[in-house]
Amino acid sequence: MRIFPISLLLFNLVVALPVHAEPPEHYPFIRYDEGLQQAREQNRYIFLYFGRYGCGFCGKTNIETFSDKTLRELYVKNYVLVYIDAESGERLTLPDGEVITEADLGLRLNVFATPMFVYLEPDGKVVFKAPGFKTVQEFKQFDAYVQGKHYQTKSINEFLKNPS
Repeated sequence: MRIFPISLLLFNLVVALPVHAEPPEHYPFIRYDEGLQQAREQNRYIFLYFGRYGCGFCGKTNIETFSDKTLRELYVKNYVLVYIDAESGERLTLPDGEVITEADLGLRLNVFATPMFVYLEPDGKVVFKAPGFKTVQEFKQFDAYVQGKHYQTKSINEFLKNPS
């Protein structure tokens, strides 16, 4: 029987630990606590992207959808962009001073799969959630729903059936 040195065992454990998920390139995503503050100060909606390392549909969305220049320009103009690693233990400070992790935030918002896109009012109230891979056209429709304040009178599904 062969015994492995402790250093090799520790190395394997460190390599096996999950790394942080990455938001799409060329977008100014910030932390949730910073995003809440900025949204209140600027009276802007928040676009909250929950992703995680190894999420195939997150990668697909980043490559196929968020690479679109017109979508990037639209979302940078209209939203405070916040990225959350759904499995992260990184700590966030809420407006009331409570400290939670990014993973805890996901639980509070009932995010159990990634990607999950959550639109929030400037005060942090959830407008709606959109799970899974989304196309450029879908994100543009979601933007019209939020920016036009249609969520105040109809669900996202009602809006998508009849956008006027």
